[in-house]
Amino acid sequence: MCTQLSYKPFEFTEGDQVVGFDVDLVQLAGDELGATVKVIDTPFEGIKTGEVTATGKCDLSAAGMTINEERSKVILFSVPYFDATQAMVVAADSSATSLADLSGKRVAGQTGTTGLEYLKANADANGYEIVEYADFPSESDSLLTGQVDAAVQDLPVFNQFVKDNEGKVKVAAQFNTGEQYGIGMKLENTALKNVVDKAITDAKSNGKYDEIYAKWIGGTPPAASGASAASSAAPSSN
Repeated sequence: MCTQLSYKPFEFTEGDQVVGFDVDLVQLAGDELGATVKVIDTPFEGIKTGEVTATGKCDLSAAGMTINEERSKVILFSVPYFDATQAMVVAADSSATSLADLSGKRVAGQTGTTGLEYLKANADANGYEIVEYADFPSESDSLLTGQVDAAVQDLPVFNQFVKDNEGKVKVAAQFNTGEQYGIGMKLENTALKNVVDKAITDAKSNGKYDEIYAKWIGGTPPAASGASAASSAAPSSN
């Protein structure tokens, strides 16, 4: 499994182990095959372009990755497994509550993500400067250290970030972009897709998905979670 660390709560290190929502979900597919999942940390750019699976570096990729039309040209996606929303996070003492409030400000986004695409699509209308970072730790640290005035990224990841930095940052706005995550595989690897799809579908029906969701996200998943792929037309998480 190729992923990019750290993207808590989906994939991150805890001691000497890589853990998280995506890791547990992919292991269900591993269980179907009698295999243990080996996690490889790699830049997100190679994940979202399909390079890591096309070249055989990994059998699959799971990195809180949104399914969209462009990526589906180079990646064979599983059925959707998570509904995602974008969020804007600011310093705890900031009065900004929308992108419009960031006119003349610096806003962080992560390279290759749909969050960055969303920022670019709305930059002219709102007059902010985009500052691009290679990974989520760099993006989030830029906000903590005051290098930027706000950051845009997936809501579940930012919820965890806010929890870990209580009193320092807050979620100021959410943007419902209709995104859903999928697990990526080499285009012609339908045999593996069948296994992954079965693991996800079975988990949703036997309660294992709810257990993973409660463990890493908290609470229960929305009733429609993973029901259908998001519209590729929506300006869009990772």
